[in-house]
Amino acid sequence: MSDTAFHPVARVGEIPVGGSKVCEVAGRIVAVFNDGQRYHAIDDLCPHMGASLGSGPMTEGMVTCPWHAWRFRLEDGSWCDNPNLKVEVFEVRVSGDVIEAKVTPPPA
Repeated sequence: MSDTAFHPVARVGEIPVGGSKVCEVAGRIVAVFNDGQRYHAIDDLCPHMGASLGSGPMTEGMVTCPWHAWRFRLEDGSWCDNPNLKVEVFEVRVSGDVIEAKVTPPPA
């Protein structure tokens, strides 16, 4: 397997619309969201203080950090208050009934 590969993260129907799932993938913690149209996968850790973004509410294509209300766009991972700060976004695909994310291992 290459360093960057698709990994199963959930089954279709497992993540409700507006919901999320946090999982470990390729040595990283990833939050997977279902916005009702598609799935999104981002690095789960808020860069501010390390809260789980997957436990925050998702509305209108954004997730809000549950600790200090920092908001991140699921499409590109950018912080809504300063788009120069981002969390990593991972490509997602559905293969049969399996949701997969293309996750890179953490930096060495």
